[in-house]
Formats: sequence, C-alpha cells, structure tokens
Amino acid sequence: MTRVRARGEEIRRFILENVEKHPANISKKTADKFSITRQAVNKHLQKLMSEHSLSEAGQTRNRTYRLASKIEWRGDYPIVPGLAEDVVWTNDILPVLGEQPENVLDMWRFCFTEMFNNAMDHSGGTHIHVHILRTAIDTEMSISDNGIGIFVKIQKALGLLDERHAILELSKGKLTTDPTKHTGEGIFFASRMTDSFDILSGGVFLSHTFGKNEDWIMEREKFGSGTTVFLKISNHTYRTLTKIYDQYAPGSDDYGFNKTVVPVRLAQYGNDKLVSRSQAKRLLARVELFKVVIFDFTDVPTIGQAFADELFRVFANEHPGISLIPVHANSAVKRMVGRAKSGMPVVEPAVAIS
Repeated sequence: MTRVRARGEEIRRFILENVEKHPANISKKTADKFSITRQAVNKHLQKLMSEHSLSEAGQTRNRTYRLASKIEWRGDYPIVPGLAEDVVWTNDILPVLGEQPENVLDMWRFCFTEMFNNAMDHSGGTHIHVHILRTAIDTEMSISDNGIGIFVKIQKALGLLDERHAILELSKGKLTTDPTKHTGEGIFFASRMTDSFDILSGGVFLSHTFGKNEDWIMEREKFGSGTTVFLKISNHTYRTLTKIYDQYAPGSDDYGFNKTVVPVRLAQYGNDKLVSRSQAKRLLARVELFKVVIFDFTDVPTIGQAFADELFRVFANEHPGISLIPVHANSAVKRMVGRAKSGMPVVEPAVAIS
C-alpha cells in the first residue's frame, strides 16, 4: 500500500510541476512518463481538482488545466488567558489549509497545535504571528513569537555552555523545560513529519530536512528576540503520523518513543576535539530515557579514548538495557569504539626517534 501511495504522489507531483508548460496535453505527457493509461491519469487529475490544486477550462479535446491560485494568510494572536491552540486551529488554520488528504491534515494539526502551544506556554512573549502560504504543490507555515528565544531558554534551564548544545538536546527528543505540562516530543516529531523544519532564534538557525537524520546548524547575527518556526509539507505526501511514530519505536509491538538519533558533532564546543569524559557525559544527557540510542558520527573525524570509553564501556555497563549503536563512523572512530567496547586500552603507534 505504501508503494502504491508513493507512486501516486510522484505522479501527482509530476502533473503539478509540468502542467503550466503543457496545459493542453498534460494527460499525454503524464501517461508517457509513467507508462500508464489516460484513464489512470484522469483519476489523478480529478483528485487534484477535488483538492483545489488544479482548475480546468474547456471540454473534451479542448480541455486545459492550470495550477490553482496561491493562498496567503496571516494572523496575529495576543497571548492572553483563554487563548487555545485547538480553537485557533479549527476556526482559522483549517479553513486556510482547505481540502487536503486526511493524512496531510493530521500532520498539520499535530505540528501547528504543538508549535503554537509551545509559543503560548514557554516563550514568555506577548504575541504570536502565524503566516501561511499554500500553493498547489505544498504548504508553508511560520509561527513567530516575541519571547525569550527557545535556544536561550533551554540553555539556561539545563545549564548548558551555549545555544548550540540546546540544539543537541532538542535533536534527541523528549526535552521539556516544564515536564508537568509537556512530554517534550512535540518539536522532535514535528521536525520529522515535515518536508522541512527550521527554527530561527537569537543567533542560531536550526534546519532539518525530511529523510535525513542530521540537523544543520548555522550561526548569524542576532536578529532580535523571540523564535520563529518554519514548516513545510507537501499537499500530496503519503507520510502518516503512524509511520513517523513507528520509526522511533524499536519493536513492531512497541509504539513508544524509544529510539533517538544523536548527532555526535554537536557535543563539541567551538573547535574542540571530542576527547574528554565531560564531552561524552554532555552527549549522554537524558539518553537513558530511550531504549535504542543511535550515535551519528557524521563530520566527526576523530574521538579520544576517554570519550569513547565513557560512551561505549562505562555508560553501556551502567545501562545494559539500552542499545548503543554507532553509525557513519570513519575507520579512526570505529577503532576507538571497538577498543572501548572490548575494554582494551588504546595503544598508539610507536613513533621513531632519531
């Protein structure tokens, strides 16, 4: 079923991306491209029109198609008692999103209500601004507040060295500065459901693209107070809430959020190399909340013996029920990890003295 839905999305995206060039013969172009019948293409055209992604003119041989007009909307919300994300969703956001597949609306409902509620409960600001731009192909949304800034708040709450380490904690998931009100799963899952997910706050810009484990971090001059979250989802994606949840459950019968991917490079401070136990302990903060921890060593050229030992021997021995899995490690890192797992000291190559 997934393969069929994925192919359907591919066909409809092709139609939307090419209909402006071929308004009168998009049906033939699509049939030729995917080796399907005109009748099959017509079903996709009808679906796109029912979702108001396409419009048609003329009849039979003279029929042409064109993309539906863009829809742009903005809303401002003072953060006052009685403001509720579900009411804003039902009254304002859902009508703007329009007729979209149920799985797409389910993901938008999750993402919007989680991000809007975070701004209400955690930003310390006074206003929230929402901007939506919907095209025939995808929908983009931004949610901004004028509060303290999400990375600064996490940094202060957890006593971290800088804002980059707040991103490390966010990337693990299950992070909340108010556990009585939140599970800490909202931002993590929103970043995995969307085609692109970005947060701009203070001097740090976090970007995540669907299908990639890693998050990209860029630094810039501080643009002011507050936080802006940018989200984009294809109007025709075959992804579902359940599929995303299942990716982070280790077993087929375990639907809890029990698996995390940790980008190891974020444990660095400035240009420091990953050599110390303190750095390893920073990386290990809160990972005991998960059953499977995947350490992503992308862009990590080397690690020190103490760093590796703390991760793969000390912590592993103290938490035998947690699976620690290194991925994307080069040969130097693999060597250190292997030594740590075996409990053997690392013997450096001899250096000739002349």
